[in-house]
Amino acid sequence: MIMKNLYFILTFALCFFVSDMAHAQRYLHGQYGLQFTAGIINGGSIDTKSNDFAFHAGMAFSGYAKNGNRWMLGGEYLEKRYLYEKITIPQVQFTAESGYFFKLLSDGAKTFFLSLGASALGGYEIINWGEKLLYDGSEIQYKDAFLYGAALTLETETYLVDFIVLLINIKEKLVFGSSMRKFNTQLGLGLKFIIN
Repeated sequence: MIMKNLYFILTFALCFFVSDMAHAQRYLHGQYGLQFTAGIINGGSIDTKSNDFAFHAGMAFSGYAKNGNRWMLGGEYLEKRYLYEKITIPQVQFTAESGYFFKLLSDGAKTFFLSLGASALGGYEIINWGEKLLYDGSEIQYKDAFLYGAALTLETETYLVDFIVLLINIKEKLVFGSSMRKFNTQLGLGLKFIIN
């Protein structure tokens, strides 16, 4: 009976030890992750049949630095549609982005993290997929253009398991070179996979 109780106590203690070790493997300097995000822009709709369709999707590679901070390199596709009489005109942006995130807070179990990031971006914007002439003979005056700018991102990371992280972020982008709106607010949801 004593041996059985001792076995139970040792097993219980080992569970806590292993659990602490698993948590200690999160947000370590030198770890890398691959993330995929998608969401809406400026409160638009993700319904492709909607007149105010506004969607973004991206992929990024990130690495953890000291003190829980991290760097990020990624690319993003953004599409907004504008109503013109009976049709919608798409504005599409392809951008590359590089940034650095500072850890603001985390819980003791290393399950939840809140970070603030600043990044620089550059890319290209296409209006109506290059078609300037509309069905009624009107011509689009806006031109395709190179883009550059910056973004500020507030992001939460919640570990679902040790190698899969749920991401929720809000990003404010300032884009120069665009013939349309300069400021865009993006809400995003995504997953990050820790790859080492």
